[in-house]
This record gives sequence, C-alpha cells and structure tokens, in this order.
Amino acid sequence: MAKKILVTGAAGFIGCEVSLLLLKKGYQVVGIDNMNAYYQVSLKEDRLKRLDDVNFRFEKMDLADSAAIMDLFAKEKFDGVIHLGAQAGVRYSLQNPQAYIDSNITGFLSILEGCRKFPVAHLTYASSSSVYGRNTKTPFSTDDPVCSPSSLYAATKRSNELMAETYRHLFQVNSTGLRFFTVYGPWGRPDMAPWLFADAILHDKPIKIFNNGNMQRDFTYIDDIVGGVVKVYETGAARFEAAGASASAAESRLYNIGHGNPVNLLDFVKTLEKHLGKTAEKIYMPMQPGDVEITWADTKALERDVGYTADTDLDVGIKAFADWFKSYSAK
Repeated sequence: MAKKILVTGAAGFIGCEVSLLLLKKGYQVVGIDNMNAYYQVSLKEDRLKRLDDVNFRFEKMDLADSAAIMDLFAKEKFDGVIHLGAQAGVRYSLQNPQAYIDSNITGFLSILEGCRKFPVAHLTYASSSSVYGRNTKTPFSTDDPVCSPSSLYAATKRSNELMAETYRHLFQVNSTGLRFFTVYGPWGRPDMAPWLFADAILHDKPIKIFNNGNMQRDFTYIDDIVGGVVKVYETGAARFEAAGASASAAESRLYNIGHGNPVNLLDFVKTLEKHLGKTAEKIYMPMQPGDVEITWADTKALERDVGYTADTDLDVGIKAFADWFKSYSAK
C-alpha cells in the first residue's frame, strides 16, 4: 500500500508543488490549508485544482485548531508529515503579530503533538533564511549562532527549530528543518518581489527598489526547493526506519536549502525585464524595517548528507516564471 503523507499548507506555493511531486512518486497525500485571505484565495483555489488526483484529498483546516489536527492524525495514521503551512511574510509580521503566533507557534505545536501521539517516520518542516537576521558573516551556515532576528516572523521560525529539538529529546520525534532561501517561480506568492515587480512592469507602474538597490538575495527556483524537500523527507524517513525506529534513532537536523549564489536585486530586475519584454520604472527607497541586505546559503551540509544541490540557472527560472505570469495574468 502507498505510504500516506500529510502536507500542510497544500494550497500554498511550495505546498502545492510538493504535493504534486509526492503524487507523481506514488504517495497518498492528505493536504490541509486554512485558505486565509493573506493574499487572494482564488490563487490558492487555482493551485488546488492542479491536485485533481485519486490519491489526493484536501481538508480545509486551521493549524491552530489543535483538536481538529489531533483528530486528523488519529484517523489517518500518517507515515510522514511535510509541514509547510505557516503565516508567511516578514513585513506583515510588523502589522499583525498575533497571526504569526497562532499559525507558526501554536500551529507547529499542533503538528508536533500529532507526531508525538501518532508517531511518524519523519517530520520535514519549513524554517526560513530569515532566522539569520542581522548576522553579518556570509555565507550563512547552520553552524552560525542565530540570536538576532530582524522580525517576529524570523523569531517564530527559530522557535520552531527549538521546539523540534525539544520534541526529539523528550518524545523521540524524528525531524528535519529546512531554511528556505527566497523561493521563486510559477505559481508563486503575490506578496513576494518577483510577482510584485512583474505585475507593476506589465501594467506600466513603478517598482520600489529598497536600500537603493544594495541588496542581494539567494534566489532559489521552486523545482529545486521541491526536489530537495521530498529528498530530505525520504532520506530522513529511510534513515530512521533503517535504525529500527527506536528512541535513539530520532534526530533533529537543520539544513539550508538555497542556490548558494546571491544575486544583486538590480540584476534580478534586469533579467525579469528581459523576459517580460518591458523596462521597469524604478523608485529607489531606503531599507525597510525587518529587512536584511543579503541572504546567502551555505549548502554543503545538504549536499553532503542528502546528496542534493539546487542548480537551476536564474535566467532559466525567471523565464519560466515570466512566461507563466503573463499567461496567468491574462486569464
């Protein structure tokens, strides 16, 4: 019988793509999402339409509803969990901090409790490069201290990592956290720079360039992220099962998952302009509160332990995004 995986945030950018790959690989997938209105629900609904598969089932559910989450774990007896659901966005965390506590702290606790009471082979969960905060050493390594977050969003993601380690120590929950670095590509989020820039450029509106363009991001294409997430899950589950799924076999690992090659923001915009066939009007702005000048992933540990490397060239990835965006916007 095919193994059954819970994917949280299944209507989200990464969650939908991970669900698609799992289905392609022969898993049964139960997806949950609260379908909140942080950005347009119609986009989430369109993503879910892509998951029309006999081995996929969707339930609208809030991670903070711990009783409902526990009932789901009891009923489904999952083999594994890929936890991608969260309240995203650095800037929104300055406006609505409670949403981050409810979803990212209380919600993650619900998942950990489900994995404790109804054991799974492996929990793979989303952390974020935001945890590096005001660190100045680059590239960012998981060996670096992360004690100076620049936003509440970052603080909640670091809290998730500490909670996972606690549940490994106390309850033998086997887990891996992945610090994502600036994910982009088709079906992305409307609050992120690629979408905001593309939408403005196509509608002849100016784009805001923060910190006067002196910013670098480790842009990572969605297919690279998704392939890495699933391989990390499968590697962690196989390692745990091979060790007899004993208490001593439980691990709490952390990896960066990024391209490992930071790109200047203006170079990113130039590439997007090329593939949209239009030039952007640019307004140069100071740095925003909660933002950082550079993100740069040290990915050696992921390459060593999992054998996975993100390798999609920026030009290839931006072309795929731009082609999709023009088509989707024309609907």
